[in-house]
Amino acid sequence: MSGHSKWANIKHKKGKADAARGRVFSKIAKEIMVAASAGGGNVSDNISLRALVQKAKSVSMPKDNIERAIKKGTGELEGGQLTEGSYEGYAAGGVAVVVKVLTDNKNRSASDVRHAFTKAGASFAEQGAVSRMFQRKGQILIAKEQTDEDTLMDLVLEAGAEDLKTEDQHFEVVTDPNDFLAVSEAITAAGIEMDGSEITLIPDLIVEVTELDKAHSIMRFIDALEELDDVQDVYSNFDISDDIAAQLDAE
Repeated sequence: MSGHSKWANIKHKKGKADAARGRVFSKIAKEIMVAASAGGGNVSDNISLRALVQKAKSVSMPKDNIERAIKKGTGELEGGQLTEGSYEGYAAGGVAVVVKVLTDNKNRSASDVRHAFTKAGASFAEQGAVSRMFQRKGQILIAKEQTDEDTLMDLVLEAGAEDLKTEDQHFEVVTDPNDFLAVSEAITAAGIEMDGSEITLIPDLIVEVTELDKAHSIMRFIDALEELDDVQDVYSNFDISDDIAAQLDAE
């Protein structure tokens, strides 16, 4: 799950990435293919590709996987023809959801996403009705043991970051998409490891979920979407109250 949400985004997302690393690699490989297809396979000339290669390295994606995805995108290997798509709607409690897909079969991806929405009792919205509630930003997560807040603050602001937020276990660096690569490279040059880095959608308004059943329902829905092969990212604007987070931690 991508976007901006203290407990639901950072902790839940990292746990899923650790448990399903192969799926994470597959999704990043698709993004690399699209970027290489659009702008060429030279990371020096293709800024989008360079950012994705850095994202791949941040989750320890093997070099061979990265190079194979680039070659598929440039046509040197077969299998790089993918189409982008998006779906928008609302989950339980009016939580906004934006689903991004990369697929070689639009009908299949549309059917799969529609089935997940129907099963969860979620509703679709017109294109743009939900996504306009989000801003496209660069987001970088850094474990607190990597550095201290003051050092990181000076570093990222000097490199062009917009903000630095402190969470329970992580620092979250937020950037304009155009400054994302420069900030990421400055962090790497300082010897600080990133737990995650990506261009994402961050909501303007957070919906706090204060009921356990509703939290379960929303998380099951998002999990179901993320498990679909064609789904690249699921963006939402929900967070979980501290008492609900504690109950989920105890499960």
